[in-house]
Formats: sequence, C-alpha cells, structure tokens
Amino acid sequence: MAKAFASAGDMGEKKTSFTQVGEGLYAFTAEGDPNTGVIIGDDSVMIVEAQATPRLARKVIEHVREVTDKPISHLVLTHYHAVRVLGASAYGAREVIMSDTARAIVAERGQEDWDSEFDRFPRLFQGHEEIPGLTWPTTTFSEAMTVYLGNRRVDIMHLGRAHTAGDAVIWVPDQEVMFTGDIVEYRSACYCGDGHYGDWEDTLMNIAAYEPKAIAPGRGDALVGEEMVATAIENTADFVRSTYKPVQKVVGRGGSLKEAWDAVREACDPKFSDYAIYEHCLPFNVARAYDEARGIDTPRVWTAARDKEMWNALQG
Repeated sequence: MAKAFASAGDMGEKKTSFTQVGEGLYAFTAEGDPNTGVIIGDDSVMIVEAQATPRLARKVIEHVREVTDKPISHLVLTHYHAVRVLGASAYGAREVIMSDTARAIVAERGQEDWDSEFDRFPRLFQGHEEIPGLTWPTTTFSEAMTVYLGNRRVDIMHLGRAHTAGDAVIWVPDQEVMFTGDIVEYRSACYCGDGHYGDWEDTLMNIAAYEPKAIAPGRGDALVGEEMVATAIENTADFVRSTYKPVQKVVGRGGSLKEAWDAVREACDPKFSDYAIYEHCLPFNVARAYDEARGIDTPRVWTAARDKEMWNALQG
C-alpha cells in the first residue's frame, strides 16, 4: 500500500507542553509538531515562531497568559516556512522580525510554499480561513540585531545557512539560552528540502560555540542542560551527514535519484525511522540532497504539484 502523502495521514491531536528553559523563558512543544519560544522581558514579551494558523497561535497565547499578563510586543521568525509563520496575526505584535534573506524568500516563493505545505500538513492548517495572507516582517536584519525588552537583552543572529538560507537564532545572554528554530531538532527528522547540507554542520558548531545551557529546538522536547544540548546538536549533525553522504556517493558515480533514495534509506532507517515526521521528510530531503550534490546551490521552489510528482516517483 502506498504511504499517505507527507503528513496527510497524521490527523491525531498532539499533547502540548510548556517547559521553562530559563528564568522567564519557555518552550511550547507538541510531540514533534513545530515549537514556539517565549521570552518574557521587563515590560513585554517576545514570541519566537508563530505557528501555522491563528488557531494554533492562540494555544500558545493561552500558555503565555498562565505565566504573564505583559503585552506581546515582538514576534521573531527564525525562517520562512508556512507552518512557522502564518499564525502571526494572532499575536498582535508591533514588530515582526526576520532576516533579510528570509524576507526575500517570502517574496520569491511565499505563496508556493503556503500552497505546498497546506497539502502536506492538513491537521496543522485547520482554521486556515483566518489567515489574512502571507506574513511579512516589519523589521529585517543582515547578520545580527539586538532588541531590549526593558533591561533584558535579546540577540538575533544569522550564524550560517542550514535549514534554509535565511535561518536566525535568538540568544538570551543573561540565561545563556538559545532558540534555534529548525537548525536543531530533538528526536524529530530534520526537514532539509530547502536546506544547505554543506553548511549545516558548521552552523551547528557556531551554535555550540555559545555553550548554551538550554536550547528550544525547532521540533521535539526542550533541551535543558549542557549534556542534552550537546546530544541534540550531535544527533542533528549525524542526521544531516547520514542523509547527504550517501547521496554524494550516488551522484559521484552518475546514479539516479531513485538510487539516492535507496542509499539514504539504507543509511538512515536503522537510526532515525522512529523520529517524528521521518517518513514525511525523507523524500524531500533526498531530492534536495541530490540537487545540492549536483551543484544546485539555491533550493528549487516546491509547489503542490512538484511535491506529489516527486513523492510518487520515490515511493512507487
């Protein structure tokens, strides 16, 4: 029997958690669904990642209101993918921040990405009728910027390409806690369909150089404690390596995309098959790895039609 497309068969509600990762810092997690971070300052709150719809964003806000009544002033989007950003309107933040590269991605492929992810994640897009349109930033940065929430300093930085070309991380120095978006995952497959395999591990090492005491990753449980942080960073690096190296070898000998698929399954299934969204991500990951290994630096635009064509070609 053919596998259900992407996450189309995953319609069960996920249990949510709201974990403190530092003083005034929280990670909203949901069993492998996209995470959201919360940074409480002296006079207002910063949200990291918006969720896919206003409906899902309100679940985050409910948890925020359990710990503070301060207004939400800032929303930071670590990168542009529809499941991360289209719930932005629910927060009412006066500033919406992303890297200038991420903004360029909205302009280049924002609508195509929305259409594509809508079919991939039907459960996450319940209530999509409320989405007012594409999410655009009010503020962008190139390499780094700093926001003060009263006296609390928050550094927003681009430390290298990984999950996308425009990835940002958020560093809270008074607690030595980092919000990494999908650069780091925990027991969840990395989605690499818009990624940069050759840069990803270097970017992980740039994160590790900060020696975070805790990380709120893109998916999976909050990472509290240096040992758990180090484990997740190495595990993410292993996932990326284990996906890309077999494809490089196949491309080097002139092999096909289907041969690359078989090689990645052989390398990754024994280690990662029980990870969240593993089967969803794998075809997209192999297709992008095959392109990058052939010298295509900029990820090709995914569309709803291209998604299904590729899925059927590899899963057949």
